[in-house]
Amino acid sequence: MQVSIETTSGLERRMTIVVPSETFEQQISDRLKATAQRARLAGFRPGKVPVKEIRRRFGKSVRQEVAGELMQSTFFEAIERESMAPAGSPSLDVLRMDPGEDFEFAATFEVYPPVDLAPLARVAVKRPRAEIGEADVEKMIDSLREQRKHWHAVERAAVDADRVTVDFKGFIDSVAFDGGTGVNVAFVLGAKQMIDDFDRGVRGAKAGDQLSFDAAFPQDYRVATLAGRTAHFDVTVNEVAHAHLPELNEELFKAFGVETGGFDAFRAEVRNNMERELDAAVKNQLKRQVMEELQRLHEVQLPMGMVKREIDALKLQMAQQMQNYSQGKVQQNDDHHDHDHDHDHDHDQVLSRAPTTPDLPDELFQSEAERRVKVGLVVNELISTHGLKSDPAKVRQRIEDIAKTYVQPEQVVNWYYSNQAQLSQIEMAVLEDQVVDHILDKAEVIEIESNYEDIIGGRAVPRTNDAPTPVESSDV
Repeated sequence: MQVSIETTSGLERRMTIVVPSETFEQQISDRLKATAQRARLAGFRPGKVPVKEIRRRFGKSVRQEVAGELMQSTFFEAIERESMAPAGSPSLDVLRMDPGEDFEFAATFEVYPPVDLAPLARVAVKRPRAEIGEADVEKMIDSLREQRKHWHAVERAAVDADRVTVDFKGFIDSVAFDGGTGVNVAFVLGAKQMIDDFDRGVRGAKAGDQLSFDAAFPQDYRVATLAGRTAHFDVTVNEVAHAHLPELNEELFKAFGVETGGFDAFRAEVRNNMERELDAAVKNQLKRQVMEELQRLHEVQLPMGMVKREIDALKLQMAQQMQNYSQGKVQQNDDHHDHDHDHDHDHDQVLSRAPTTPDLPDELFQSEAERRVKVGLVVNELISTHGLKSDPAKVRQRIEDIAKTYVQPEQVVNWYYSNQAQLSQIEMAVLEDQVVDHILDKAEVIEIESNYEDIIGGRAVPRTNDAPTPVESSDV
């Protein structure tokens, strides 16, 4: 096998590989003989078809089949011999494969770029810190009660914070408009779930009331055909309901996993959970800043094939998010949960067809894809340079933490360790955290005072402009 390599442009290489004719033709002959033993052709006994006849009938397709397999095997042999690291799959082109001639083909591919690591001491991040106060705990308990609230129908007039369930028909210039009809639509008064005039039109009504009023759509309403226009609505109020928060009792405590110990144990569990969430949020914000700094401190030539694959991954991610959003809206309607008028407008459209992936241009994802690939390449170089490996003890701890949320945690642990693909994902996540810890050991870390809500909400350390997300490239 002869191999020659040329640089076509930047990171792109063209490798020409020549396989001796004897090797190529021998593989073709072997394949034809094997085919003759299996072939069943009219006029011939099974396994007795002459190779000459097989070659006449199938020689061309067998030659192409062997050529394809030979290109794959010899390419990997060649890059190993030449100590090259392709940054993606090659484009393979046959140059010569005629009988009696050496088999020749070209493989075009990109290689990984060199990455010159910046001194890690130049990395500068801020570590937010906060103490969880009694007021924070009280607010969290109120939030948990809010999550478990239930609604009781009332006969009085509807006021702010009541949930109102209505049927309605909307008209513009006496003509019904798309999305202007709703049945058993539930919304909370004063919660900005409907346009303001609709909200005001229903306020003060009782169950069974028939209402008729005009409502103006805002100038910036996202449905262009309705923006700034006034519609007339006929509304039937089906129910007015008032929210009841659950009492702080054993039933509520058990709902959150606290079986014994009463209120004190419940409060302690709430605080413990808040502390875990606070710790996780601080780690995530440190990780984000580290990735931002890696982006800022390094200049790397990017393989365009890797960028394109990352663009495709981002498009797929958006499609999945859109599907989840659409499914969530359908479920929300089924459960008569809160809706706004925007949701009502496209409600029929969402239910009438499956979500589709928008044919968006690559340019919308180009910048983010480039950032991810760049940071991924730098992280990989750090791993290689410093000999970092995922810590088995930390991998085990991560898996056990996940398993704790299941009824039979030991089965979950066993499943991860018997599923190499899933285990590899955990190992990579742990390794990424170890990279961040390695960088933080050498970086400039400034402690800043903050509060629980700002840290949890990601406001303690604002994201820099054009900052990469702390998610490595899918190619890395």
